Parts: sequence; C-alpha cells; structure tokens
Amino acid sequence: MNFLAHIYLSGDDELIRIGNFMADGIKGSQYKNFPTDIQIGILLHREIDTFTDSHPIVRQSTKRLHPNYSHYSSVIVDILYDHFLARNWTRYSDTPLSVFVDDFYDSLTNNGELLTSRIKHLTPYMIADNWLLSYAKIEGIQRVLNGMNRRTNHKSGMHTATYELKLYYTEFETEFTEFFEELRAFSNNKLHQLQQQYYPSP
Repeated sequence: MNFLAHIYLSGDDELIRIGNFMADGIKGSQYKNFPTDIQIGILLHREIDTFTDSHPIVRQSTKRLHPNYSHYSSVIVDILYDHFLARNWTRYSDTPLSVFVDDFYDSLTNNGELLTSRIKHLTPYMIADNWLLSYAKIEGIQRVLNGMNRRTNHKSGMHTATYELKLYYTEFETEFTEFFEELRAFSNNKLHQLQQQYYPSP
C-alpha cells in the first residue's frame, strides 16, 4: 500500500502513524532506535506490506499491469489503491479527508526531530503539493506516477499507467474494495497484537 493507506491503517496514535509512514527507509533492526510507538508503526508497516504482497486480489490487479510495467506493477497498484481509498474516503472514515491529511501534516511538522533525513526532505514537498488529498483525483495520481517515473530515470514508463487506470477503472476499484476490507481487519488485529506486546496489560 502507499502513503495514505499506511497512515489510515495506523489507528489514532500520531507516532504510530509517523512510524508506519516512514518505515520504508528503516532497515532491519534500525527500528529499535526510535520511540516505542514509532517502532510499532514500523513493524505494522512491514506486516501490511507482507500481507498485501502475497494477497491473490492484489496479484490479480498487478497481473493486469505486468505486460507493460513488469516489476514496477506492484508499485503502481499501491498508488492506484490509494486513489480508491481517497476517492471513497467517506466509506472508511467520519473525518473529512482534508482534515485527516492536515492533522497528519501537523504531526510531521511537530515531530520533526523524530523523522528520518529522507522524510525531513520529503515533507515540505508533500505538504506544499498536498499529495495525500490529491490522490482522490486522477490528475493527482498522474503527478505521483510522473515523479516515480523520473526517479527510475524514465525506465519504468509508470507515467503512462493512468491509461490502464481509466481503461480498467471498475475492475481496479472492485478489487481494491474487496481487498481493503480484509486488510483493515488484518491491520486492526495486528496493531492490537503489537500494542499488547509493547504495552502488556497488568
């Protein structure tokens, strides 16, 4: 899953959200260098990624893209799924998406000393262009894919994937909706387990 889904699946604790958000740049046991709730977020992120990568519905979405994008297909599906989460946000949250993302941006700004150097560099651009809110529109997804294509030195061709998004919009949305219900249940359970592990009941 991409940024918005990882943040959403972290519950209400802002440090767990931050840990989940920045987990990709934290390798191996480096997570132990962070405060407990950020550790929980990092470990939750890893569990979500493992669940997602092995799920047959996600593989079905990925297979549709594979002829044109090869091993970049899974990255594209992560981004497309964030689009459907943002577009259908009111199905999953009573908090307006604009409020949710502004609160998260505030969390990043207020906890700058806990962020990795990569996230410190990324955050101003993310806030200025309001990445998380922009996912709700295809134009926003196009900007994300353009940026990802540049980061692969234009080798991935990811900037063209909005063609498949539009062509197979119903199929992708149906797959996302079915998968995300399972992912929400999995993540809630895993988050509870991690919190119990770090904060055992007396």
